[in-house]
Amino acid sequence: MTSDVETPIYLDHHATTPVDEDVVKEMKPYFTENYGNPASEDHIYGAKAKKAVNEARERISETVNCRPEEIIFTSGATESDNLAIKGAAEYAAKHDEGSHLITVVTEHEAVLEACEALEEKGFDATYLPVDEQGTVDPSDVEDAIRDDTVLISIMAANNEIGTTAPLKEIGKVAKDNDVFFHTDAVQALGYLSINVEEMGIDLMSISGHKIYGPKGIGALYVRRRNPKVKLEPLLHGGGHERGWRSGTLNVPSIMGFSKAVELADKNMEERTSHVDELSSYMWERLDDELDDIILNGHPDERIPNNLNISFTGVENKALVKNLQPDIAVSAGSACTTGQVEASHVLQAITDDKDRWHNTIRIGLGKDNTKEEIEYATDEIINIVNRLRNLTF
Repeated sequence: MTSDVETPIYLDHHATTPVDEDVVKEMKPYFTENYGNPASEDHIYGAKAKKAVNEARERISETVNCRPEEIIFTSGATESDNLAIKGAAEYAAKHDEGSHLITVVTEHEAVLEACEALEEKGFDATYLPVDEQGTVDPSDVEDAIRDDTVLISIMAANNEIGTTAPLKEIGKVAKDNDVFFHTDAVQALGYLSINVEEMGIDLMSISGHKIYGPKGIGALYVRRRNPKVKLEPLLHGGGHERGWRSGTLNVPSIMGFSKAVELADKNMEERTSHVDELSSYMWERLDDELDDIILNGHPDERIPNNLNISFTGVENKALVKNLQPDIAVSAGSACTTGQVEASHVLQAITDDKDRWHNTIRIGLGKDNTKEEIEYATDEIINIVNRLRNLTF
């Protein structure tokens, strides 16, 4: 076993990521030097802040191939998901354009609970199934469309099992049927090339803290033409962000977020290759040296930094606890911390109840080293064997 590795080792990058040093540098001046309010355009402080925010929109728009004015800043992907889904649905209902939504059973809770909240108001939602690898079939999406369907919401990459969605095919289905298409691209950004024009995406949620940016900042892409998306705001106040998201803009975080997006795009090939090499090494060793383990999610159509693995006969909470304090992995999504229910994603892909509780999620990052992964793999193998010996 490698003994000179510095611990603890962080392998929960789906939950959050450390802020990149270049991102911190980008943010610093906007705390103490360029601290103006972008809405205060009557003086140089506000003008400088507004100019910076406009530059941030341009950075992000170049990455996803949209117009700068189509980027709406929010507090994060949860707010972006809610604004996209509730905003589009409530605007459509207000103008008698329909009240039906389509989503998938494995979506993030921010999407599922937004749809459920709308159902309580009289909207109708269809929750599509996935196959055993977590993939949604575009033909199922098309079959679910009705005359009153206003929005399809399907995530780009699953935050638990890493399976990616056929975005381009779903986007075409949406366009052919004149239905808006929203995707939560939080986990995909930086690992998948996202082009909202080519993929037919009308609304897209992204977040800073999953791509080595600050927490508490995100954005919603909202298409302005062909077709033009209109939303009902969640927040009312000063009419900021095209009237859809009132509130003083968080300029330091916006600048850090845009820098993180720029770096994620610039370094995508390098980062993807790096984490793919590490995850492949870890999975191949675990699969070779342990019996009765399962890789959850699609074997190929998945983000490269994700390993979601079931270890038969090993309770996931026990495994995570025994890996402490040296190795940080997750027994589930950080978004459901404290919940005792099994993962809704695992329930959607398997009926094996034991498997629901035998699974951990490993999220690799750009700064993880081969030595760290060797050490972590050794530890997982040893602890799984020890726990199985205690059980049987």
